[in-house]
Amino acid sequence: MQELNLPNFNFNTKKENGKVYIFDEIRKKYLLLTPEEWVRQHFVKYLIQEKNYPASLIVLEKGLKLNELTKRADVLIYKESFPVAIVECKAPNVKISQNTFDQIARYNLVFKVPYLIVTNGMNHYCASIDFQNQTFNFIKEIPTFENL
Repeated sequence: MQELNLPNFNFNTKKENGKVYIFDEIRKKYLLLTPEEWVRQHFVKYLIQEKNYPASLIVLEKGLKLNELTKRADVLIYKESFPVAIVECKAPNVKISQNTFDQIARYNLVFKVPYLIVTNGMNHYCASIDFQNQTFNFIKEIPTFENL
């Protein structure tokens, strides 16, 4: 898999029927290793090991209903029983575009979290949402868990 703009982490992988699987420590199971899954697993480890996010407060592929459609947020982070951040992961070859930000903003109509994070493993963007003033600001660095 492609090297990412994230620290190097060790992963448990296995090969079965010519396909590679990666162990997801949050869901406690092996998943097909796709480029997007590679980014998701790296970013989650980055949050846990570098930004001190408790693994027990991270939910992967959280389902949501949006205009009668069932969707899934890649990563949802909780703090004190409330969702506080959504992470949208794309494969490294997928350019982060306005469509990506529109997608995560639509998910936030449901979750109403103060932080939105978008990554393709190479580029990472984080925005803080000010619901009272109906504005957002991009912030330079992914916040630590303590600063959420």
